[in-house]
Amino acid sequence: MRVLAISSALLVASCAQTGAADLRGGQGAVTPSGQNSSRLAALIPSGSELETLGSGLQWAEGPVWIDDDRGGYLLLTDVPGNAIHKWSEGSGFELWMKPSGFTGAPVEGMGSPGANGLLAGLRSGTILLADHGNRAVYELDLATKAKRNLADRFGGKPFNSPNDLVTDRAGNLYFTDPPYGLAAEDASPLKKQAFNGVYRLDKSGTVTLIDDSLTRPNGIALSPDEQTLYVANSNSERAIWMRYVRQPDGSFGNGSVFYDATALIGSENPGLPDGMVVDKEGFIYATGPGGVLVFSPSAELLGTVRTGGPVANVTIGGPKRDWLYLAANDKLMRIRLAGPRL
Repeated sequence: MRVLAISSALLVASCAQTGAADLRGGQGAVTPSGQNSSRLAALIPSGSELETLGSGLQWAEGPVWIDDDRGGYLLLTDVPGNAIHKWSEGSGFELWMKPSGFTGAPVEGMGSPGANGLLAGLRSGTILLADHGNRAVYELDLATKAKRNLADRFGGKPFNSPNDLVTDRAGNLYFTDPPYGLAAEDASPLKKQAFNGVYRLDKSGTVTLIDDSLTRPNGIALSPDEQTLYVANSNSERAIWMRYVRQPDGSFGNGSVFYDATALIGSENPGLPDGMVVDKEGFIYATGPGGVLVFSPSAELLGTVRTGGPVANVTIGGPKRDWLYLAANDKLMRIRLAGPRL
């Protein structure tokens, strides 16, 4: 296990001298905005350590925490590797399921064949799975690993490659559908949708389009009161997070930009807006340029957890829900939070 200490003294010096600049550089640095350092420390203590729990993946994605009677465990996907891996405090890192996605003969034009986003299921003993290779959203039984197809098309045409997903307490499922699972992406002859959508799948199985205007819809999350839906757009020319407001009929609309990080894009800040998690107070831990950006519910950037490379997704887990787990390129990492955040 690689441990990277985060020095509170360095954080204070960094903020005092250069605003939000990263004094330490490299892995393990937490960079708060100068005026927001104390607010960030209330979420991620300045003495926290960024740990590498496992490495060697091709592209880590979709971490989800699963409770059990042995303290719980984390599952995450390797999308190009077509696998789901498991990590637990007692047993460490191990292969849990392969293939996680596509199981047939190779298809010309297919990109990454594996599952992507994972989410705790609506039914006990299950998780939900956004499957790039099969271009569908599934429910997966944790005991048998059997899949149940929930949705694989809109308007009679197959999805592009479902990427990430979230559910509300009423049992509706929201997911994004960029073209990353297709080798040529938008130019792929396999792509049948004319856009890259954000969708709702309701309990009856009906799929409804929420937004068709984003070029690369990716990470998706809900506010604690479920009145705001957040969606990341993974485009270097428009690196934004959108928010949609719950309407009187229960749908989401009135999309607007929550935060625009396009100006942060550059070699010094690897990564694009991708997966995210929202804590019990509405603070958003969003992967993006530089690592994991931490936002207040009112779109203030409180700081960035820097890993030295791109981060695809995050989740809050552990028995006490006091760890932030990062699917960071080829690694699984974590950092301690300031108490339970879910």
